[in-house]
Amino acid sequence: MRKIKFFDTTLRDGEQSAGVNLNLQEKLEIARQLERLRVDIIEAGFPASSKGDFEAVKQIAETVRTCSVTGLSRSVRSDIDAAWEALKGGAEPRLHLFIATSPIHMVHKLRMTPEQVIEAAVEAVKYAKRFFPIVQWSAEDACRSELPFLAKIVAEVIKAGASVINIPDTVGYITPKEYGEIFLYLQNNVPNIEKVSLSAHCHDDLGMAVVNSLSAIEHGATQVECTINGIGERAGNAALEEIAVALHIRKDYYQVETRLNLQEIKRTSNLVSKLTGVVVPPNKAVVGKNAFAHESGIHQDGVLKEKTTYEIISPELVGVPSNSMVLGKHSGRHALRNRVEELGYTLSDEEINQLFVRFKELADKKKDITDDDLIALIFEEKFDHFKDFYQLSSIQVQYGTNQIPTAVVVLKDGKGNEIQEAATGAGSVEALYNTLERCFQTPVTLLDYRIESVGGGRDALAQVFVKVRAHDIETSGRGTAQDVLEASAKAYINAINRVFMIEAMRGENEKVATP
Repeated sequence: MRKIKFFDTTLRDGEQSAGVNLNLQEKLEIARQLERLRVDIIEAGFPASSKGDFEAVKQIAETVRTCSVTGLSRSVRSDIDAAWEALKGGAEPRLHLFIATSPIHMVHKLRMTPEQVIEAAVEAVKYAKRFFPIVQWSAEDACRSELPFLAKIVAEVIKAGASVINIPDTVGYITPKEYGEIFLYLQNNVPNIEKVSLSAHCHDDLGMAVVNSLSAIEHGATQVECTINGIGERAGNAALEEIAVALHIRKDYYQVETRLNLQEIKRTSNLVSKLTGVVVPPNKAVVGKNAFAHESGIHQDGVLKEKTTYEIISPELVGVPSNSMVLGKHSGRHALRNRVEELGYTLSDEEINQLFVRFKELADKKKDITDDDLIALIFEEKFDHFKDFYQLSSIQVQYGTNQIPTAVVVLKDGKGNEIQEAATGAGSVEALYNTLERCFQTPVTLLDYRIESVGGGRDALAQVFVKVRAHDIETSGRGTAQDVLEASAKAYINAINRVFMIEAMRGENEKVATP
């Protein structure tokens, strides 16, 4: 059987989703989980785009040892140099070069002739081969390119040393039949095509990213580029979990194999969803919470008699447990550590100790601690890296049907100074957010506010996700607590801290750029 490689771009193309900002620690945690999932290639970022992206790519390359780590690069030497500095410590460093090949991009964006585009692509590949053993070359907007020109430039970059040729459907425009025909055209019209692997990269603007990727595999592609949960720019990318499970369940049809550990799919999906704040729809294929739920009496009867009557994917295949271990207030630190490791998270001794304190506090309030509760606590402790910014000390909200909602908030800044403010609003959350805006002394626009229940029951944790804009920076935040208003405050503070962190990083970048 043919081997299909999975190129995961969650940390690069996926992070380009509007409002998603991952910090270094969050990116490292996702990279470690992708390694457990056994993807073949992790695209860790765009090293030349910022100091933060450079450092993230560098640390991921030095941390991950069983996957190849790559970074994106334009067809310019400075990008290639930055990528090599970031990736040279990797187990199998590779470069992902791109340049646009469609008439609309060459004329309006690049302002280059087709001959100039070929020259730039060839020069970039030759230069990159001085450093990188594997160079992947992408024809941006390939699916709206003229096929004779596409074949010509592909032949030239292969001569220059490219090892992988990627054919992106950059704007999610093409149909499965047309996409497959591009791969056949290149195989029939590029004389040296047998020297390279062909890769597919599909966007979901018309809802066809997964089926287009599968069509590419049917027509000769041996690599697919995708993201966890299908996140990405605009409508997103092809969803890794959907392609992977389709290839497994229909191995009789596709006749291909992968090296993925499918049992890590659900855990990976949960991690990416929690860290990005992008919620997985309940009816999402493979990883949605309803993917293995049966409500219809006829379906329930069939599944009880024989699972395969209505269940073509077993929950265990993708890591959905048939039962869960319940932790309570009598559980010790050892049991907690074991459960954290079983859930796939890596915590230091200090982080375990901090988590144990929070766990005990919650266990005194809740009878049973579910895995979802524990994951929420882990995220609160492990990924709140804003100790140098604002922290919530206390909130007090007064509300009544015949009263004006009023909030009083006490914050601590990075130096330990207390800030106390009060404000009113049309409702409790608005009063709370108006007060926090006064504390920050900066205009903040709330773009989105979502609340979820972690688990069920009256004592369930509340998890709040917000998206805000401040100082022309759009970012997201999350907060978890048993009280809805406390969770709302934490989410808002988390988002604003991210704004200040981004500004601080920009300031450092400007210092570096100044002679």
